[in-house]
Amino acid sequence: MGLIQCRDVCRSFGEKVALDHVSLDIPGGKIFGLLGPNGAGKTTLIRIINRIIVPDSGEVLFNGRPISGTDVEKIGYLPEERGLYRKMKVGEQAMYFARLKGMSSRDAMAELKKWFEKFGIQSWWNKKVEELSKGMAQKVQFITTVAHRPSLLILDEPFSGFDPVNARLIRDEILRMKDEGATIVLSTHNMESVEELCDEIALINLSKLVIAGEVDEIRRRYGNNNVGLTYTSGTRVASVPGLFDVLSDTGDGCRHTAVLSLAGDADSTAVLKALLECGVQINSFEELIPRMNDIFIKLVTEGEYVSR
Repeated sequence: MGLIQCRDVCRSFGEKVALDHVSLDIPGGKIFGLLGPNGAGKTTLIRIINRIIVPDSGEVLFNGRPISGTDVEKIGYLPEERGLYRKMKVGEQAMYFARLKGMSSRDAMAELKKWFEKFGIQSWWNKKVEELSKGMAQKVQFITTVAHRPSLLILDEPFSGFDPVNARLIRDEILRMKDEGATIVLSTHNMESVEELCDEIALINLSKLVIAGEVDEIRRRYGNNNVGLTYTSGTRVASVPGLFDVLSDTGDGCRHTAVLSLAGDADSTAVLKALLECGVQINSFEELIPRMNDIFIKLVTEGEYVSR
């Protein structure tokens, strides 16, 4: 059973259907990618989990029971539309958000000082938010999201506005919090981040759940039975009917890099044997697994629906 369970969740805004009978489980202690194109319904689902809005029907369970206001105190939510008060001082604002999450003044001050030191921003405490750059404000908002040590973190495009160095800093903190037992929901369009960080994903498109499952399993499911081959030979490899077709073959002299499309029932051992019989020296032979970016585009543009 997942930490968060969404059961047949529906939500409309007038004639616009935002979520259409969406059911998914978010496992505890994992990084869960919530994916989808703009307007798919991701933000609506996130707001329902945070009890900012309520579903028209269906329910959200937290640890097996209907989510409550007390549960929301255990959530850290970083929205894509950042919400710092520009005229307030950074330290005062960070304290305010920590107190809203139930922290005492003493605990909030100790935790925030630790985070400000970790991020090297102690000198910002008495600055007004309007004095900060976008990236600086992003750091502050991230700290206000995690300072109360939430058991569930919902991060909507958390790397937006960061340079590569600070993006890596945030990434490392996300992984550390996961290692300490936190559950993280990552909503992003960056498929490289999904492959690097996420254990499982769910893809929503046009208000419906399209697919959900483990990242590695989904990538393999959408594999097209292609393999990459590097080899040494004076001649190029030719297709072998019933075993493989050569989709591409590039080379410099005797060294070649090829992509082979294996027949549906082709055995890798038989393919390797056929290649050796062609007189080639095989340097590498590996399955080509599609990237999440390619799978995302395929599912969204071709309208495939293959829910777990």
